[in-house]
Amino acid sequence: MFFDDGHALLQTFIVGSLAYIALVVMLRLFGKRTLAKWNAFDLVVTVAFGSVLATTLLSTETALVQGILAMGLLVGLQWCITWLSVRSVTVQKWVKSQPRLLLLEGEFQEDALHQERVTESEVRAALRAQGITAIEDVEAVVLETDGTFSVMKERGSSASALEDVRGYPAPRRDIQ
Repeated sequence: MFFDDGHALLQTFIVGSLAYIALVVMLRLFGKRTLAKWNAFDLVVTVAFGSVLATTLLSTETALVQGILAMGLLVGLQWCITWLSVRSVTVQKWVKSQPRLLLLEGEFQEDALHQERVTESEVRAALRAQGITAIEDVEAVVLETDGTFSVMKERGSSASALEDVRGYPAPRRDIQ
C-alpha cells in the first residue's frame, strides 16, 4: 500500500541523489544566470528543469545518464541564449520583454495597464508595499521584465534609469 517494492525506493534514492549532484555541478559551472528570476524565457527553462528532474527521479524508463543529458542540454541552451542576448539586440528583444510604464507623475497609463493586463488595484498594492499613501507623490511605476513592480518616488536631476522603459517620455528640458 505504501510502496510496491524496496528496489524502487532504493533506485529513486540513488538516482535522485546522483541527478541532484549533477544538476548542482552544472548550475555552478554555467553561472548564476541559469536560474535567475529574469523573464518568461527563464521561467520556462526553470519549469523544464523541474520536469526533467522529476522524470529522471520517478520514471523507471528514463536512465540516469539520459536525465543528466537532458538537464545538461537545458543548461547549455540557456547559456547559449543568454550569451547571445548579451551580444545581440535582436536576440535580446526576442527573448526578453521590455519594462513598461504603468503610472507616470501620479497618472495611470490606461493603455499600458490594459495591454499588460494589470489592474490599478495591483499598482496601488505595489505602492502600499513601498509605504506610499499618495499616488500623486509617485514619479513612476514600472512593470519589470520579471513581472515585479518598480516604484520611483521622486525624479532626480535625470531619469536615466527609465530610458529603456516602454512608454516613458523623452527627457524634458525644463526652461529656467
